[in-house]
Amino acid sequence: MIIQRVVLNSRPGKNGVPVAENFRLEQSTIADTIQAGQVRVRTLYLSVDPYMRCRMNEDTGSDYLLPWQLSEVADGGGIGVVEESKHGHLAKGDFVTSFSWPWQTVAILDGSLLQKLAPQRVNGRLSYFLGAAGITGLTALLGIKEKGHVTVGANQTMVVSGAAGACGSLAGQIGRLEGCSRVVGIAGTDEKCSILVQEMGFDAAFNYKTGNVAEQLRELCPGGVDVYFDNVGGDISDTVISQMNQNSHIILCGQISQYNKDVPYPPPLPPDIEKIQKERNITRERFLVLNYMDKQEASISQLCQWIQEGKLKVRETVVEGLANIGAAFQSMMNGGNIGKQIVSVSK
Repeated sequence: MIIQRVVLNSRPGKNGVPVAENFRLEQSTIADTIQAGQVRVRTLYLSVDPYMRCRMNEDTGSDYLLPWQLSEVADGGGIGVVEESKHGHLAKGDFVTSFSWPWQTVAILDGSLLQKLAPQRVNGRLSYFLGAAGITGLTALLGIKEKGHVTVGANQTMVVSGAAGACGSLAGQIGRLEGCSRVVGIAGTDEKCSILVQEMGFDAAFNYKTGNVAEQLRELCPGGVDVYFDNVGGDISDTVISQMNQNSHIILCGQISQYNKDVPYPPPLPPDIEKIQKERNITRERFLVLNYMDKQEASISQLCQWIQEGKLKVRETVVEGLANIGAAFQSMMNGGNIGKQIVSVSK
């Protein structure tokens, strides 16, 4: 069977900025028949995420992420529909997902590695299982519950950087649902800030590209910062940390501003900021959602319930066509999207 697939065409280099041309669309073939335990699936949606930048390097800098190989098919979170099955628990027409879905139009996969999906749990929006009801939502929810130390009635202020992104836009809402009294977002355009406040219930949001970040934080967080959901790192995070309260908490989710630099993860803080962190007893521990998979089922159920009840607003940036996945990745890394970046492969 002839298929289309996307392979890693070139590496941007450890300190390079990824571009669409780092990926290549090509024709390939898969077997016409499947073996016992396998299923043939047609790809519907693929997820494009910041962590994938690390997989473009020969050394990902992480023991749980494998590098993509040159001229080999890339992979990540994906959703598809079963077209043929020789697996006992999967049938034709079932919707399934995997965290290691190949970037190709049709694939033959091991049925035991796939998770069956129930579209009604997300009001029929299958792609939500790659975002708000998937690993992205889990990262936001478990990050807040495990590292945020949010307490109902404690009058806590949460700040979210990268707040218009896939994880940040959910984290702010979840922070409020879990008990924060004030949620402030940091984003890169006035449009994004408006969406955060008007659609997603943030109390305030500001554009870090216009005006002084420290001054805007002081104005919007007059009582200081108690919980910081950190998606970006770098100068913005240093500024937030400098305004955090005694015994406050950093949820170290991502450091997207540092992903194109050859630095360790998490990047070390500047000496003056590290001094503040220690003096104020601010927690800053690496958070990895894969360490909490025992809480996955209950957490997904909570996320789906919030979606069904309309308490969790979801934004997606959907790009049509497998051929455009490289451009979608480049746009995401440049901060051009709002919410989750999804590639729709076929209907």
